[in-house]
This record gives sequence, C-alpha cells and structure tokens, in this order.
Amino acid sequence: MADELDTLRRAILDADHLVRALASGRRKGQPVPRVGGREVRRVEVRVVDLKAGRHLQVTSYDATQAHTANHPLGEAAEAAVDALLAEPFANWHVDTVTATLQLRVTKKGVPLLHTSARAEEVAPAREHDRPKDRLLAEDDPVLVALGISDAQGRVKPTRQAKYRQVEEFVRLLDAGLSDAIAQGRVRTPTAEEPLRVVDLGCGNAYLTFAAHAHLSRRWPVRMTGVDVKQQSADHNAQVAERLGIDADFVVGSIADAQLELAPDVVLALHACDTATDDALHRALEWQAPLVLAAPCCHHDIAAQLRTAEAPGPYAMLTRHGILRERFADTLTDALRASLLRREGYRVDVVEFVESAHTPRNTLLRAVRTGADGAGASREYDELLAAWGVRPRLGELLGG
Repeated sequence: MADELDTLRRAILDADHLVRALASGRRKGQPVPRVGGREVRRVEVRVVDLKAGRHLQVTSYDATQAHTANHPLGEAAEAAVDALLAEPFANWHVDTVTATLQLRVTKKGVPLLHTSARAEEVAPAREHDRPKDRLLAEDDPVLVALGISDAQGRVKPTRQAKYRQVEEFVRLLDAGLSDAIAQGRVRTPTAEEPLRVVDLGCGNAYLTFAAHAHLSRRWPVRMTGVDVKQQSADHNAQVAERLGIDADFVVGSIADAQLELAPDVVLALHACDTATDDALHRALEWQAPLVLAAPCCHHDIAAQLRTAEAPGPYAMLTRHGILRERFADTLTDALRASLLRREGYRVDVVEFVESAHTPRNTLLRAVRTGADGAGASREYDELLAAWGVRPRLGELLGG
C-alpha cells in the first residue's frame, strides 16, 4: 500500500496542481478515522490563498458539523497530509488540474488505485471564503424540475426549508452508503449491476429524485418508487422522463410491493405512523444492506400510552397530552431501533433537518452486519414489559 499512498501524497501536496482531495469511509475491521481527536465521516483537502500566504486547508466532517484547519505549505502541510493518510479511510478521490486519482481499499485490505487523465485542464479555486459546499447545487436540473429552484437556478424563498431537507438527506445518505460500500456491507455498483434503491411511500419523490441526482454521479443507479396513489406515479414518471432518469414508479401498498430483485438501499421518508413499520418490515424481508427511515407521526404508540399504566415514577411522561405525544415519538423509534438491532443491523439514530411539512426530525440509519442481536432482544423485551405497548413492527416480525 506504501506505493499507492505515496502517489496520493505527492498529488495532494502539489499545491500548484491540486484541485481537491476527498477521503471517506473506513476500512473493514478498522476504527473510525479521527482528525483533531474527533471521529470523522469524510475529509476534504484543498489549497487556499490567505493573507498569510498559501495554505493547505483541511475540512473534516463529523456527524453534525464541519471543522476547518489551515496549514502553511511546507512541513506543516506535509505533517497534516501524512496524518490523514495514516488514518484508515477506505476511499480517496483526488482531483488535480490534469488527472483524477481514485484509491479504494477492499475489504481484504488490498489498495486499488486508478488514475485517469482529464479531457481538458481545470483551474482550481483558491478562495478562502467560497460558497458553502453543497452536494446538490441550487441550479441542479432536478431542483428546477421539482420546483424547488426557479428557472434561473435559484432556490425559491418559499422552498428554502425543502432545499435544506433535501441537502441534509442526501448528505446523510452519501455518508452512510460510502461507509457501507467501503466495509463491504453494500456491494460495489457496476454498469451491469447498478445500485438498486427503492423508496417506499415516495409521494411526489422529492428525496427520491434528489438521491438519484447525487448517487448517479458516483455509481450506476436504478431507482424504484412505491406509492399508493396513481397520480403520484404518473407525475413522478413524467419528471423522470423529463430528466432522463432511470427510474420506475409502482402503484401499490408498501406491504404488497413486489420487486424483481431485492434492493441494496431502502428509503422510507415521512411515511405516516405505522407505514414506517411496514417499510422497515419489507426492508428486513429483503435483508436490505442499508435502510434509511425518517418517521412521520407516531399515533399508534401514543394511543396505546393513553390506556397503558406507566411504570414506577414515570406517570408524568404520559399524564399530559403534549408530553405523551413527545414521549411516544421517542419510545416508538427506540423500539424500532431495538428491533433492527435484534435482526442484525447496526443502527444510528440521528437528527434529520425539519421538513416543510412536518416537525419530525429523526432519521434511523441501519446497516446490515449480521451481528448477534441477543442484547437488543433483551432490551426490547424489557421495554415492552415496562410500558405495556405492542409496536406494529414487533407484531409484523412475530413478536
């Protein structure tokens, strides 16, 4: 691996020719990469011109925010790059003025380096105060087609919340998928076998199209949307045709959705109440490697808490309506996370930006690892015994 990393090192430290370098994912069996003492999901490196002279700028992204450090060219920059290359990142993507270098470390620890020449040279941006890094630019055709941006490629004032939702979702999906592929949890997509993504309860498919727009720039993607409304399917098919997107839109319930091939990624975004449970159940039936679910309302457990006897000193959590509803949100998603872990998934429960339609801002991101779920099973049983509720997902899984 030393030769491949040395090639990357020379490209990153070539201040006159570096455009941008990106590191993401972690190698199988290795700890999460750390920068500045923090666990990070990805790192971006570029050269910037400051008042104090030219520096190497390193921006690291953890689960919630970005952290930037500037290093003077020379020994300080070299030390920063050496530290990054020593971390167990699974993927490096380095753009220079004349070439693109891509390094991927397989699950067996084998480095694969591919270098390709650019069709034409590009000019690197050296500005320190550049526009905020966006995975989907405001003038992206998909945002214009969805009515989020106007014909001039500017986000409409009334659609700013939707744009933030789309951007944050794509960022969470990108990080989760990159990590899952790097660890071998999700197969590497190819032209012959593209990444298969299904969105259950897709509605007007804002996030479906946004996901496709971003993912298709990295891998071949085949997208399927499922919704009970024929009107939604017709509308989405027209948008897909206009954008030239490879996607199918199926009319039917989540429980009855039939796919020719099991999906690699299952999305369930703002499916109402127990529809989220139906979507998670289908994902488990398919043994989907990656699942992202942003629940909407939680009426089912909230209704059960009205009549259930609260354990011990916790009666105040369910005595008042507003507190009961908020607690039902938390309890429902905790039970879902426990069940996913019981079924062999690693689960992150993260904050998801608030949408224009609902204040719910929790996202369950689950990666199938096949790990023993005995501990999660005990936690789940204890929660049921304490609160006397019957979660829909638990019933679908047979208890």
